[in-house]
Amino acid sequence: MEAQLIPGERRTAHQMVRDSLRRAILDGTLPAGSRLVQADIAARLRVSTTPVREALRDLASEGLIRLDAHRGAVVRETSLDEVREIYLIRRLLEPEAVKGAVQEMGPDLLARLERLQAELDDAREPGRWVALNREFHRVLNSASGLDRLAEILNHLDDNAAVYVNMALRATDADHLDSGNEHHQRLLEACRDRDGERAAKLVVEHLQQTLTTVERAVTSLR
Repeated sequence: MEAQLIPGERRTAHQMVRDSLRRAILDGTLPAGSRLVQADIAARLRVSTTPVREALRDLASEGLIRLDAHRGAVVRETSLDEVREIYLIRRLLEPEAVKGAVQEMGPDLLARLERLQAELDDAREPGRWVALNREFHRVLNSASGLDRLAEILNHLDDNAAVYVNMALRATDADHLDSGNEHHQRLLEACRDRDGERAAKLVVEHLQQTLTTVERAVTSLR
């Protein structure tokens, strides 16, 4: 786990710790069940324990960790049933966000999505692909102008990301290629400003991702 700074970006110590921990959880560096010791994190990221404590509260509110009275902060385990519920909710809600985004689609937004997709096409490491995939959907959902809906969807995506990362590591690269193909078809619908087609494609994409997770979990049992 390392603090990663983006050129030109100004972040407080609290934000830096929170973002570093969140990234490590979502890419599998900190797997489910990992204990997060404040003093160790503070030493590693070269901050005091105060921003670490604040960051852990944020991550607990996001559902990524739990604060246990006996064990302290622990990376939360997500059950397959919970992942299925997350994707059920996303399949119901995300099409509305996508339709709204297509209505607002302009050249700048489309160019940003195309740049992200180019990075996704090149990504062969599952953790990197999952992070870019999350960003792709966040950008698209946020463009809808439905801020509360986008916030809900982002939260659900974060809670499922650990399982998606695990599933992709347990399968072959064909699943990355298939996911990228879905994104390309979704981009085509965005270019055509066809909200209904884009909504249908995002449902197919979410169902495919859930199926990949289910197969991976079954194979590991």
